[in-house]
Amino acid sequence: MILTDLELLSFKIALTLCAASTVGYLFSLLVKQVKLAKFSTWILAAAFGFLTVKFLFVIINSSWFINPDSRDFFSLCAWSVCAVYLVLQFKTKTRVLGAFISPFILLFMIAAAGEEAGRALRPQNLQNWLTAVHLLWTIIGEAFFAIASCAGIMFIIQNRLLKNKKLGGMIRLLPSLNDLDRINHLCLLWGFPLVSVGIIAGVVFAQISWKTGWLIDPKIIWTFAGWIIYGFLLHQRLAIGWKGYRMAVFSGAAFIILLLSYGSVRLCFSTLHNFI
Repeated sequence: MILTDLELLSFKIALTLCAASTVGYLFSLLVKQVKLAKFSTWILAAAFGFLTVKFLFVIINSSWFINPDSRDFFSLCAWSVCAVYLVLQFKTKTRVLGAFISPFILLFMIAAAGEEAGRALRPQNLQNWLTAVHLLWTIIGEAFFAIASCAGIMFIIQNRLLKNKKLGGMIRLLPSLNDLDRINHLCLLWGFPLVSVGIIAGVVFAQISWKTGWLIDPKIIWTFAGWIIYGFLLHQRLAIGWKGYRMAVFSGAAFIILLLSYGSVRLCFSTLHNFI
């Protein structure tokens, strides 16, 4: 009972800090103060810390890896995006990119807060280590894709403003286009193999458990299409040398396909993944 209370407290503090960092990042754009963006990054780091503590309590208190609940699923999405973004801060000083990423993290946290604690995410027949690997690595890999998309969107906007000479005093606040392109590259480089591991684990489980029918599942088709596109982009980047504006546009388009696989597919089609 004490561990459960501490877990809930850690989650509430993390949610509050995520909201504060999002407000700080967005306000830093309005007042054009990079120091405020840096401070918001520290707030986000504190939120990540409390979210990590929340998962430690969950792991101690239950068989979380095999059977996470719905709140833990959305919390893990927020934790993954947050972790990837903060790690990238050691590589590049793109503080203001947080204005694009922190709202995603906050939305995941709000979704987690709206879920009933203790309600199993997956049906009983899907609670095993293969589906756990599938879920965990796919989420972390797609967190990389989400940040690649955010960096791409920021690249497109910033590139257009630079061409039209509309940045003015914002120029000292925004990261360089090279840093944004580098983030896009790193996220593709790490995200693709992680998602690949997750997909392979899911395919192995589906073949063992479902035998037939899973290949024509709409969710699987859309996810596989997104995976193919990201693989193509990574190949073009490493082998052909694609970068800059072209990569920003295509990575954004690929992420839209992934979002469609989670949203419209579930609403419009019957799928084996209705539990997510």
